[in-house]
Amino acid sequence: MNNNDVLRRIRYTFDLNDDKMIATFGLGGKEVTRAEISDWLKRDEDPAFKLLNDRLLATFLNGFITLKRGPKDGPMPEPEKRLNNNLILRKIKIALNLIEEDLQEIFGLAEVKISKPELSAFFRQPGHKHFRHCNDQYLRRFLEGMQVKFHQV
Repeated sequence: MNNNDVLRRIRYTFDLNDDKMIATFGLGGKEVTRAEISDWLKRDEDPAFKLLNDRLLATFLNGFITLKRGPKDGPMPEPEKRLNNNLILRKIKIALNLIEEDLQEIFGLAEVKISKPELSAFFRQPGHKHFRHCNDQYLRRFLEGMQVKFHQV
């Protein structure tokens, strides 16, 4: 799953228009243009499509946390240079203030049964013996469940 897919799904789920997307990147500490956002949101086959790098998605997710939870005291965290599905899941969890039961419900809405130990393994440090990598399928299904739960039709 690429970063552009994650950005598209969050935009759709929370009905973020271009101005809100620009503001969210701004909350993360990066000024972007409407044209850049348009290129990131295009389909992969479109000639104008531009790949969204990890640092830019991390900036957007940091801004999304600020958008949903309000600014925190102290300096804005530096966006990660490398993202993985575990970090993306963690940032969404923080932004939406989700607890284990909420996460299980969201996975359930996408027809994925996941136990609490399996779920907590996604949020452990990579060196921990019970750490588990969140593969693309889990992240994709989580984002699907998020659409069911949060998208207003």
